[in-house]
Amino acid sequence: MAKKELTTVWFCTSCGASSSKWMGRCPQCGEWNTLVEERVTTKSASKSITGVSKLTSSAPVPICDVETVDHQRIKLPSNELNRVLGGGLVAGSMVLIGGEPGIGKSTLVLQNVLSIRSRRVLYVSGEESAPQLKMRADRIGRATDSCLIACETSLEAILEHINNVQPGLVVIDSIQTIASDALESVAGSVSQVRECAASLLRVAKSTGIPVILIGHITKEGSLAGPKVLEHIVDAVIQFEGDRQHLYRLLRPIKNRFGSTSELGIYEMCQRGLREVTNPSEVMTSGFADDLSGIAVGVTIDGVRPFLIEVQALVSSAAYGTPQRSVTGFDAKRMNMLLAVLEKRVGFKLGQKDVFLNIAGGLRVSDPALDLAVISAILSSNVDMKVPRLTAMTGEVGLSGEIRQVTRIEQRIAEAEKMGFEQILVPSHNLKGIDLSRFRLRVTEVSKVEEAFKALFS
Repeated sequence: MAKKELTTVWFCTSCGASSSKWMGRCPQCGEWNTLVEERVTTKSASKSITGVSKLTSSAPVPICDVETVDHQRIKLPSNELNRVLGGGLVAGSMVLIGGEPGIGKSTLVLQNVLSIRSRRVLYVSGEESAPQLKMRADRIGRATDSCLIACETSLEAILEHINNVQPGLVVIDSIQTIASDALESVAGSVSQVRECAASLLRVAKSTGIPVILIGHITKEGSLAGPKVLEHIVDAVIQFEGDRQHLYRLLRPIKNRFGSTSELGIYEMCQRGLREVTNPSEVMTSGFADDLSGIAVGVTIDGVRPFLIEVQALVSSAAYGTPQRSVTGFDAKRMNMLLAVLEKRVGFKLGQKDVFLNIAGGLRVSDPALDLAVISAILSSNVDMKVPRLTAMTGEVGLSGEIRQVTRIEQRIAEAEKMGFEQILVPSHNLKGIDLSRFRLRVTEVSKVEEAFKALFS
């Protein structure tokens, strides 16, 4: 038997480019310190994995002569997941779901595939044993005969299972644990992840079987493995949230068959993940109307407006250096808002501790929450409560002005739906909007001082 010839190849974790030697900067994408060393066989570098049919080639045609077809979608039991995917799974598509360890990726996928009765599902697990999956299925309470479990880490064995079972849906948990025998590198390496994903993609496109990949993320929050993995798949969905809190966000990063502006919200409970159909009610349910330092802002994440509670605590600095603690909001932006309060309004907060928290464990990046943040901070500083049924939305500029925000009509409608009596909005943000159809009082403010007079006068 001929001995396999091994060679050392350096792969870029960002773009997947290969190099014969280590370089500080990738020559393809220009990223620094992204090359990692792998041992590969020289024979397998030019050889494709056997047993995988290639896509048939076709002659170039004018784009005007191409016939468009409606993508056949597979409806999943979860409405939130269907909306994030753009209406359901597309036949022959590949979807990558990433998230932190223990966030609930496997639970989300498993409880959906267990509820599918119309087609056979092949669930391939490279991390858990079959008894572990059975225990999770019993806890969810949706055990079914249409879901087949296979505990495999070999790509060739998985392809054989797909050929024998002929499933209607394939789930790989996770892509970083799958390895091909044609490559000498270990599972999770750049070459293995790239080759395994490409092989599964060829199977999905040639047979029309949708494939769901579950992937890990790094400590920086990006998907583990090469960047080329995100380019290969049709949709990338991020499952995020704080493990110490109940709520989880399903956010699309890439979607070839739908919008990337949708957002799905789940609540972790004993029997799996429960859909949150009305996030505004959930985020403001524990509102304490007799305490200072609490304000309600109207934010939009994706295309969904919802109300969120902002909590602030301002106290005298116990130590020489004042503390700044932020949860769920950009710390640099909060420091900017504190500077605006001190410079433009005259509140001396430089020697005070400031703690800010977004209720529910969510992270909000909408600048329209600025007005709620500074209102909560000022409310705690002067120990005066914000009116209970008053919501607000608006971006705060460096000169203390309240800048216009997008989709103001949707924000007002959401505040009215939740029973609020007043909402503060930026001036000149209501052009062309008929306010007569709203029952709540809409107050326009142009500066931070005007907002404070409307709240505390």
